[in-house]
Amino acid sequence: MSDTPDSAVQPYIEQHRESFLEDLAAWLRIPSVSAQPEHAGDVRRSAAWLSDKLRDTGFPVAEVWETPGAPAVFAEWPSDDPEAPVVLVYGHHDVQPATREDGWHTDPFEPVVRDGRMYGRGAADDKGQVFFHTLGVRAHLAATGRTTPAVHLKLLIEGEEESGSPHFRALVEERAGRLSADAVIVSDTGMWDENTPTVCTGMRGLAECEIELYGPEQDIHSGSFGGAVPNPATEVARLVAGLHDERGRVTVPGFYDGVAELTDTERALFAELPFDEASWLRTAKSTATSGEDGYSTLERVWARPTAEVNGIGGGYQGAGSKTIIPSSALVKISFRLVDGQEPDRVEKLVREWAGSRVPAGIRHRITFMPATRPCLTPLDHPALQALARAMGRAFGQKILFTREGGSGPAADLRDVLGAPVLFLGISVPSDGWHAPDEKVELGLLFKGVETTAHLWGELATALRRNN
Repeated sequence: MSDTPDSAVQPYIEQHRESFLEDLAAWLRIPSVSAQPEHAGDVRRSAAWLSDKLRDTGFPVAEVWETPGAPAVFAEWPSDDPEAPVVLVYGHHDVQPATREDGWHTDPFEPVVRDGRMYGRGAADDKGQVFFHTLGVRAHLAATGRTTPAVHLKLLIEGEEESGSPHFRALVEERAGRLSADAVIVSDTGMWDENTPTVCTGMRGLAECEIELYGPEQDIHSGSFGGAVPNPATEVARLVAGLHDERGRVTVPGFYDGVAELTDTERALFAELPFDEASWLRTAKSTATSGEDGYSTLERVWARPTAEVNGIGGGYQGAGSKTIIPSSALVKISFRLVDGQEPDRVEKLVREWAGSRVPAGIRHRITFMPATRPCLTPLDHPALQALARAMGRAFGQKILFTREGGSGPAADLRDVLGAPVLFLGISVPSDGWHAPDEKVELGLLFKGVETTAHLWGELATALRRNN
């Protein structure tokens, strides 16, 4: 059990509520759009703002770390307990592009509070979820009477997540000594919905490729040569058609080797969530579910590997007809990976599979993009249970468990630092990440503050016992 008295946390948070929101609004006014070169100065200004604010919060160390791209921020607050475990918090301070013309009702970089919500780019993704740690650690200290956190607390807030984190792993490897930790908290995720607090236990990995097929040296007449030479567009269609079998399983030989199967406990926990398939389909802008036989919709998007065609093309695409055999065609495919799958091995298997299906007379080229490894924390890990307890104390109800179908840099932190990754987020689907009118629910934002106020004591106890 944490040493943070529940009754002492909420009054402190309420006392500092307005100043916290004013500071968050000031940070949201900085348009730190990492994907747009014209905002490079703003991303740098955002890093400097956060570094200064963390010093004001009480972190004795707060530094801006340069990368070949946008800067990250590192902060450290040692515990006065020499035996205290070390915890690293990850988030990002860059945001998606946004303009009023995109459909925003207000200026995306002039935050407004309306109906218990703060609207502004980055309010949920991810500045709001980074910033609740600043008030949370102060509430932890005020409620316990401590002068330092119960854990040795570190923060790493990157500036390129919305641009694919191209320099993140190299930064973590270069600074691994400063970043060493017993556990990592990723605050760049969300909950099931406003009424169902949840903890995410993992994210899928990602491997992407483009397969190009080449036939004739130029487009040729389909009447003179059709039926007598191989057609790249036809072969791309055959390749795509052969990607899955009749049960919805990926046909690449060896693709499922090593895949961690869901346990009965995990399936039961997924089934506890208030999932409404009809509502989910409306969100997906679709009319029917599909996928691998034998698995529920949530199991398919959270815990099973997939192969999806992201784009396909070749030959004439204009109005009317043009009777040709095209000289080339291509397909773009993404593979979502789960625990037990290695991106390098999947790449090798896909190359072998595609090469075996390309007929004589067709040349092919396969290009893979940088991959992301899957990340999963076991349900019974003491640190994960400590997080669920802290969140349960803040929300006053049972905490359920989810996974994320998407991918992120969490696996880099786990692999390089050798520490379990925990996901703490309070954002909900209606927050509109990357969309016009992004917002954060203020009630949930302060539940995030309250969770972190309890978390450091919970983790100190759990990790000390685990070690």
